[in-house]
Amino acid sequence: GPTAGADGRARRRFFKVVLLLPPSEPEHLFRAALVCKSWLRVVCDPSFRRRYRAFHGAPPLLGLLQQFQVLQERPAPRFTSTTSMPDFPYPDSDGQGKHPVPLDCRHGRVLIHMVQDERLVFVVSDPVTGDRHVLPAPGIVWLICTAAVFCAADGCQHLDCQGGPFRVAFLATDDDDRIVKASVYSSVTGAWSAPVSLDDGCECYAQHMRDDIAENLHHLPYVMPRRVAVIGDEVYFTLWSAHKIVKYDLPNNCLSMINPPPHTRSPIALMVMEDSSLGFACTESSSLYMWSRKVNSEAAAEWVKCRSIELETIVPVVDPDYQPFVVGSAEGVGVIFINTDAGLFTLELKSGRVRKVDEPAQYFSVLPYMSFYTPVYDMRFDM
Repeated sequence: GPTAGADGRARRRFFKVVLLLPPSEPEHLFRAALVCKSWLRVVCDPSFRRRYRAFHGAPPLLGLLQQFQVLQERPAPRFTSTTSMPDFPYPDSDGQGKHPVPLDCRHGRVLIHMVQDERLVFVVSDPVTGDRHVLPAPGIVWLICTAAVFCAADGCQHLDCQGGPFRVAFLATDDDDRIVKASVYSSVTGAWSAPVSLDDGCECYAQHMRDDIAENLHHLPYVMPRRVAVIGDEVYFTLWSAHKIVKYDLPNNCLSMINPPPHTRSPIALMVMEDSSLGFACTESSSLYMWSRKVNSEAAAEWVKCRSIELETIVPVVDPDYQPFVVGSAEGVGVIFINTDAGLFTLELKSGRVRKVDEPAQYFSVLPYMSFYTPVYDMRFDM
């Protein structure tokens, strides 16, 4: 009848309006869902959630965790929200384990290692859904490590990876033989691969060893506990000495070394560029420099400087002599994290907008948590 038709038109109008609400502020969707039951049904309908994610594209930045250097003083653990929503619970703060250490956030998942039942385990969790997987530790006794968790679904656009297959790449300096080693875990097989090593069979690494020994009289391939870059089936991470970059080629199960672009010893961040090339960001004095690793028609790669941004006039500092430095990036949303003595800031590369997201602290490597956060309602309650 006429009433049903009017209700249908109102529902379609509301659908179009809420589709425009920014995913970077999920509070708006939650408030809309609380207005009345008909609005709640629209916002919680799986078809709306699919359309909403497809319409907005890359998942928004919702929060952040931190990676720290060894022996670095650590603040009270916190899963900082970058929206008006409350902080997420810190990973595994429910008493199921002890000493949780964040390693990565990617594709809607958080990766930590911790002690559970007197043994070291890895935990992959989804803070939005509460999904949680406990993995055994890889068969590497490590001195220092980093890791990455990422979606393993074929053809996935990473708009909604919840509940799908995943992989974990583990990258470390072995504590026994001081060799860089890597292994990958598959949620499909439930097992880690046999570790692979970086050795002097790689000419770039062999030259790095010779240069390091000539300069420092010794060589220790110290894996930096810094967020890695994942591009397809390749994982990129850095060593402490000269910020050398190591590539973990998953299909071929091998490690190789890449020289970074020319830069000073200041902090750096690896990132994924818009064209899916490997990016490198660093700060010198008060300027941010960004490089992209381009591959030419002969399959040779070279670093190309693509951006230079003066930070002095846009990022706040307390001490005029303080030099801002980069501590991470959030791929897909075009954000660089900059640390100063005034706090932690995001710099949006397209708009140039700068926003403070946390208070001053000793930031080393920021782990951005990105996901769509939409209300869920069990429709069976309407029956």
